[in-house]
Formats: sequence, C-alpha cells, structure tokens
Amino acid sequence: RENTEGGYRCDDFVINDTKLGLVQKVREHLQNLENSAFTADRHRKRKLLENSSLNSKLLKVNGSTTAICATGLRNLGNTCFMNAILQSLSNIEQFCCYFKELPAVELRNGKTAGRRTYHTRSQGDNNVSLVEEFRKTLCALWQGSQTAFSPESLFYVVWKIMPNFRGYQQQDAHEFMRYLLDHLHLELQGGFNGISRSSILQENSTLSASNKCCINGASTAVTAIFGGILQNEVNCLICGTESRKFDPFLDLSLDIPSQFRNKRSKNQENGPVCSLRDCLRSFTDLEELDETELYMCHKCKKKQKSTKKFWIQKLPKVLCLHLKRFHWTAYLRNKVDTYVEFPLRGLDMKCYLLEPENSGPENCLYDLAAVVVHHGSGVGSGHYTAYATHEGRWFHFNDSTVTLTDEDTVVKAKAYILFYVERQAKAGSDKL
Repeated sequence: RENTEGGYRCDDFVINDTKLGLVQKVREHLQNLENSAFTADRHRKRKLLENSSLNSKLLKVNGSTTAICATGLRNLGNTCFMNAILQSLSNIEQFCCYFKELPAVELRNGKTAGRRTYHTRSQGDNNVSLVEEFRKTLCALWQGSQTAFSPESLFYVVWKIMPNFRGYQQQDAHEFMRYLLDHLHLELQGGFNGISRSSILQENSTLSASNKCCINGASTAVTAIFGGILQNEVNCLICGTESRKFDPFLDLSLDIPSQFRNKRSKNQENGPVCSLRDCLRSFTDLEELDETELYMCHKCKKKQKSTKKFWIQKLPKVLCLHLKRFHWTAYLRNKVDTYVEFPLRGLDMKCYLLEPENSGPENCLYDLAAVVVHHGSGVGSGHYTAYATHEGRWFHFNDSTVTLTDEDTVVKAKAYILFYVERQAKAGSDKL
C-alpha cells in the first residue's frame, strides 16, 4: 500500500499474492506469452534482414565474415528509459570495463540462484547490490551468446533503492541516469565483497589520483570518469561585488535557445539550424538573472539584480550533455522537438574553459560514443532508443532489437542525451 505522500509503508513493493501463488502463476504465464511473441517477432525480423548486408547478423570486414556480438535488453514494461541508458553506458569503454572487472558478489544461493524471474519478499533479499547487478548486466552485453538479455534482477534492485522508479509507467531517461550514477557512486564508496573501493581504484591505473573529482564524498570510478567542475560567477549590478564558487558536475543540462524551438528538422528553410555549440554558448554566456533569481549580495546586505556566467574549470573524461527538451507549462510538460546538430568527432570544448591556456590542443577534443533519443511528444509517454559506437561501428539499440546503422542515420537523430569521450592525445585532430 501507498501512503498519502506517495511513498511506501515498508521497504519493499507489495506483491499481494494468494496462498496458492496465483498472481505469480499469472505473471509466469504472461511472461511465457511475451517470450513467445518476442521469439516470433525476432524470427520475422531475421527473415526480413537476411538479404540486407548492412543489418545482417553477419558482416564482412576486410574480406572475412564476423558476427555482430551485440545483445539487446528486453523491455520489462515501459523500461526502455533504463535500457537506452544501460546500452549507452555499456559502450563507454573505460566505464564499462571498470565494472566488468570488479569481483563478483553472490547474493543468492541454492536452487533458485540465477533462475527466478520475479523477486518476492519471501526471498528476503535485503542485501541487494546495485553495483553487482549493474556489473552482471554489463557482462551479459557484448558476449554474443544471446540476442536479448532480461535485466529483471537489476530492475528489482532499482525498485528497492530508487522509489521514484517503482511501477511500470514511462520514466525520464535523464533522471534515471542521474539516480543510477549517484547510487553507484555512493555504493562504491562503501566497499563490497570484503574489498575496499580505494584498493580497487589503486589497481586501476587509468583512474589515478590526478583524475579524481569528488562529489558527495570520496572519489569513485563514477566521478573519476564523469566528474567535472564548473566555476559559477555572479556579479551584483548595483555595487559590482563578484562572487565565485566551484560546483562539481556529472553532466551538463543545456537549454535549446528559444529562437530555434519551432525548427523541428534539419532541412527546414526557416533560418539556421540549431547546433550543439548554440546550446553550449547559451549555457556559458553571461546572462542577467530574472526577478525570481535575485542574488543576495553580501556587500549590499540584500537581494539585488545580478549577472551570472559559467566557466568549465575542469573537463571530465566523459562529457555527458543533456538537452532540456521537456518544459513545464501551466498544466503540462511540453516537449521541445527541435533538431539539434551535433558532431560525431572533434567537439572542441576549449572556448568554454576557465583557463584554456593550461590545456593542450588535444585535451579539449571529444568524440561521440553514444546518444539517447526520445521518440514521442511527452516525458510520460513515447519511447527511448540509443545509438552507440562499438569498435568503429554504429549500432541502434531498440530494447531487444539491435541493428547496425551508419553515421548519416546517427547525425539525423533528435538527441536527448549525448555522451562524448575525451580524445586520446595519440589520435588525429579531425575537427568537424
């Protein structure tokens, strides 16, 4: 049962099953029907794709035939928001490898280990580990042993520790990503399986102390890879007093400038196309705060009109950019469906740095690793898919279905979340 505040009276979602387990039997029957439908749909799609050299499961590379080893994620009931984020993170090599190389933690033993589809309170599974289930899910992807993987155990843990995501309604993929990264960060600080977080970090030479960025406590792989630092400058327009503070971030949320909001496609004639640079410039440019955001000036001793400006003090290894497509109006949340042009390679962040002279020419260049797309009109409806690059090839991840695609298709996508990876110094500097 839920209380009046929308929370739960206990630390678990309620099953309300009968003594004979009839609800469980219905669930299992529905799961079998879903699996049968999925299998039939998969066979139908396979036949359609057999004659296509691009989308075939066998691809000729340098004269030899190789299999596509990508694995889809089954939709457990409007869980495409989770699947799109998981597939994106699985294709960020440094982040994915860190978790896959962690030692396994066995939380369940006995006859039901690894076989139960639906978790109930009778299992007494109180010592759940998000890190462990996240690790298992990443390990299941890119093995090539199955076409689709069902992340039920991970979804169960999400329900346990993130009450906002209980139920089967559509959720915001960006909100889920932030909760996921925050909880992974918190759990990694605590250590697991008798091995402390710090000892694992020390073993991984790529996550050295010089790369650490602390958010809510000690550094972890999450903050070492996604963590950056903003400098926030606020100036009082009455007395000129300047206030500066540093804010750590795991991603940047960018407004789509208002002058572009009616331009839905790249090919429309009415004016220039909105670019990612326009969104970044809007985020970092000097702006005057409105009446609802008056700044408390310590010299004037009262709230005054002021300006603010953001600088990036430290860039992360993986730059996550969230385009703010959902805006509240008086009664509902509208979607900004504007097409935003983004580069696949060579996103140059140098002009947004606080001290660009301290960064080398290659340190500010980023290449796209993954992009999450929201299809539909509202945040509580629609569908999420993801594009990601793996070993030089682009894939489209649509829940259970994974297909090869090309760069021309990717750049036409109406991006919602973009994951850019810092270019290594040895790479070429082909800016777009």
